[in-house]
Amino acid sequence: MNIKDAKQQIKNAMEAYFTKDEFGNYRIPIERQRPVFLMGPPGIGKTQIMEQVAQELGVSIVSYSMTHHTRQSALGLPFIVHKNYGGKEYDVSEYTMSEIIASVYDTIEETGIPEGILFLDEINCVSETLAPAMLQFLQYKIFGRHKIPDGWIVVTAGNPPEYNKSVREFDIVTWDRLKRIDVEPNFDVWKEYAYRKGIHASILTYLEIRKGDFYRIETTTEGKRFITARGWDDLSEMIKLYEEHDIPVDEKLVSQYVQNGKIAKDFSIYYDLYNKYKSDYQIDEILAGTVSQEVVERAQAARFDERLSLLGLLLESVTYDMRAVCHKEDAVKELMDILKKVKTDLTSLAVAPADLLEGYAAEKRAAVERGKKGGYFSEDTLHMMYWVIASLERQRQLVLESATSGYTEAFPIIKADFDEAVAEMKEQASKVGVCLNNVFKFAEKAFGEGQELLILVTELTVNCYGARFIARYGCDAYFAHNKELLFYERQQELIQRLESFDL
Repeated sequence: MNIKDAKQQIKNAMEAYFTKDEFGNYRIPIERQRPVFLMGPPGIGKTQIMEQVAQELGVSIVSYSMTHHTRQSALGLPFIVHKNYGGKEYDVSEYTMSEIIASVYDTIEETGIPEGILFLDEINCVSETLAPAMLQFLQYKIFGRHKIPDGWIVVTAGNPPEYNKSVREFDIVTWDRLKRIDVEPNFDVWKEYAYRKGIHASILTYLEIRKGDFYRIETTTEGKRFITARGWDDLSEMIKLYEEHDIPVDEKLVSQYVQNGKIAKDFSIYYDLYNKYKSDYQIDEILAGTVSQEVVERAQAARFDERLSLLGLLLESVTYDMRAVCHKEDAVKELMDILKKVKTDLTSLAVAPADLLEGYAAEKRAAVERGKKGGYFSEDTLHMMYWVIASLERQRQLVLESATSGYTEAFPIIKADFDEAVAEMKEQASKVGVCLNNVFKFAEKAFGEGQELLILVTELTVNCYGARFIARYGCDAYFAHNKELLFYERQQELIQRLESFDL
């Protein structure tokens, strides 16, 4: 199955495992909660989907790679204790708490969240001395004499033997204690993640044409040549930083992440073309609705790969702005919920407004630290919380500067600052809406009712930020073309053409 379906299967299993009866006991006893085993090639995103599951369910995650663990480090160190059995003294060996189990308890203490995920990667590459103990752990969730806390789900992952020489084949006894999920690479599913993550548009448009280059592992006379989803993801981050610092992006950089010489060269050539189109097509003028007729005519005469790159550039620009609006909406809503509490507290508690705002800011700062330690906050969520903290601190400073001490004087100051943030968000959304409509106007002029409009509508639909922005603020051109185009039939035709297209 693809990584998206695997993620849903894991979430379903966790919801089932977390279910309790009327007495507060887990419906499926911990020893019968089969650990999930994600089997799939390297770099496909197994670790990332576990982080996403933890973030979406609001539980902690503790991750370990089992490749470096010995029997002693996983089970703990032995020590001697004295015990009395039947009136006789005996020396008995016991074990200190495993580093892995201790990390789970540390996370519970630091976050205050009793439930979570223990994610053990490369589980089928454990050392020979540790392998026998893993069977006991997979069934009873015990290392040595110490058990993971109730409410913690075990998820494991590993690579098939053809990808890793260190893989140990599991026997039937072990497999019969696992909930196995086989995962395969899938570009269309990864693209949904890519839009959320903000993967560089040059990578997305290149892979739209060359889907076969998304994930490939080959054995040649010169050794392994490969490219993975992780490689494209990491390359995207470096491209954005290189561009930010005006550092040239060349084949030398690309080949460090795309470890297949031909694909690295092809993408480097495409990236140069992509930037040439960015310079030639006056993207800012298209978004502003002031593009020249000369640019329209060039787009009309362009080859399909050039048109696709142009659409990628336009989508990159509007997606960046739509994403910013969506994140601002989340932050404003979070701030609004807090200010509702502030308003209630100001009318019912004998506390200074500035101290009250500082108290809520301190709560948010503590939540950020817990979220970092527990691993259940995404980068976007952390950024949103930092914005809320900064807003509360700014409002506290405004109240202090006004030298007011009561609700009647203080809350209008707080509300005025909040209203200003809302107005800025609405103005930002309005500008993005204008740009989006201008993109459609340009596409209509340059491409008529061609397949490029189908691409535009399709990408805005699968793009989570595009779909959310349009649902919230509307876009007449999007709805009109979504209805007029024979969406699914033409999409299939387009996919076939893209797959056969020679870059």
